[in-house]
Amino acid sequence: MPHQEKWKTRSNSADWSELRDQARGRGARSNASGRFERQYAEPFDDGWTTEEKLPTLQTETILEKPKTIITYNTSPDIGFDRTINPYKGCEHGCIYCFARPNHAYRGLSSGLDFETKIFVKPSGPALLRRELSKKSYTVSRIQFAGDTDIYQPVEKELRITREILEVLSEFNHPVMLITKSALILRDLDLLAPMAEKGLVSVAISFTTLDRKLARTMEPRCAAPHRRLETMRELVAAGIPVTAMTAPVIPALNDPELESLLEAAADAGATRAGYVLLRLPLEIAGLFTEWLEANYPDRAKKVMSLLRSAHNGEDYRSDWKVRGRGDGPYADLIAARFKNAVRRLGLNTAKLNLRTDLFRPPPLTNPGSQMSLFGEHR
Repeated sequence: MPHQEKWKTRSNSADWSELRDQARGRGARSNASGRFERQYAEPFDDGWTTEEKLPTLQTETILEKPKTIITYNTSPDIGFDRTINPYKGCEHGCIYCFARPNHAYRGLSSGLDFETKIFVKPSGPALLRRELSKKSYTVSRIQFAGDTDIYQPVEKELRITREILEVLSEFNHPVMLITKSALILRDLDLLAPMAEKGLVSVAISFTTLDRKLARTMEPRCAAPHRRLETMRELVAAGIPVTAMTAPVIPALNDPELESLLEAAADAGATRAGYVLLRLPLEIAGLFTEWLEANYPDRAKKVMSLLRSAHNGEDYRSDWKVRGRGDGPYADLIAARFKNAVRRLGLNTAKLNLRTDLFRPPPLTNPGSQMSLFGEHR
């Protein structure tokens, strides 16, 4: 049913103030119903308050049982054709996260539900082993974390990401990881040997050097200085590092673009990339709500510049435009990035991960005649 035809309700002021208290330390400020729900609820402040305080929102993990773990895509503006996502939803709570709308497909909100209801796939490692062992499988680089962060807080306990890396290591499969978390350093014992074989690279999402902005915009991520330390430790272990200055947000973190690239280069990153802020579907409302609450003096300018890169719209989903935009402002960001990268000597060499080493382990299918003779495929 189209969004505008849903029954619409408004929560009372007590619910609104309680939600504000409960949501402390989270990114989104609201939890409106998903776009596929017949009844749509949104908060409304009518000036009343309540003395009762509810406990802060806790993270809930929800078991998911997928049939496969590798997701394939044919997008022409993405440099990889397959991803692995052991988690859906992300406790990091980045207000701009482009994966937020996916929660609507599960009947949940792209707001606080996305940050507090995390779908987990503990069967992922076993599924990956099965998929890589198929004779029909053709090896190509896997992007590990195409949606949400593979090293978000729940990974510390669940260790699904680590177990998937163990499978990839066994198979000598090339992989690129992207994260904002220092937890990746826990897995150096796996990543460093893979890097020696030319099988792994890591991208660190690096959005700001401003601690206050980082805490507000990415409330449960590693602090900016910790991300730089993580880059240094990865590089010291022989792992190629890319700094992803994404998203670039007009009039908010875009003045830092050159400083971010300089800091990353100083930390040993050899490659860099950027993406202009993307606001598809529910994210536009969540982001503008956050922006007006935290940076009211800049809100209009931020949105005006962003819309200038998308023909007056909050977002366009067209290939090759969705992550870059076009027009004078978008061209300026592209030129600044290009000049800074050239000056700092970044992106001078193409990163090619090896695919020729890929081999299923000899005992992938114990008891088979092939495995008895040491055959792999």
